[in-house]
Amino acid sequence: MNKKIRLGIVLIIIGLIGITSILTMNLPIPPEVEGILKDRFTPQQIKLLTLINPTIMLIVAVLIGTILYQKVNLKVPIIEKMIGVENDNLNISNILKYGVLGGVLSGILLSLVGLIFNPILPSEFLELGESIKPTLAARFLYGGLTEEILMRFGLMTLIVWLASKIFMGTKPVVYWIGIVVASIIFALGHFPIAYQAVENPSIGLLT
Repeated sequence: MNKKIRLGIVLIIIGLIGITSILTMNLPIPPEVEGILKDRFTPQQIKLLTLINPTIMLIVAVLIGTILYQKVNLKVPIIEKMIGVENDNLNISNILKYGVLGGVLSGILLSLVGLIFNPILPSEFLELGESIKPTLAARFLYGGLTEEILMRFGLMTLIVWLASKIFMGTKPVVYWIGIVVASIIFALGHFPIAYQAVENPSIGLLT
């Protein structure tokens, strides 16, 4: 079997594990939509329906990433190793070291941001927190696995590839564009949930 196909299958399986973790939490559904769904489906069936959209997005992201990632010199070294791609430069200890270090630093920064902004958070933000309570499984599996495949392997790779066509090559600016634009789109992607949970979200909440 082609190595790219094997890579795609592994990434889809990993992503589906994260998507399945959504079943452990209650997602806010607009009342008018919930009313229609309850007439036709059981609560468990409604939960299963919420998996359709992220599954489609996952498949599209994996297809895009698998086709384009090597064209812009990106790698998924550990998974490539799992499927038999030889990589003499693979250093798992370095990957883990920088991964753990980056995770710890990110956690500290997020905590500081929370402390700084907590006194000025709009009341809608607290309402949003009450409406959406992701479980530990959803945070680790969907947030840590599926969203990374969607936003990094899929979307960011596509943006880097498009930027490489504009700038005629894989210059450093191409990767910075990919990182920044994918991050902005990731942030904007949370707006629909905010609008579902809060009737009129303020600029403060959206910011």
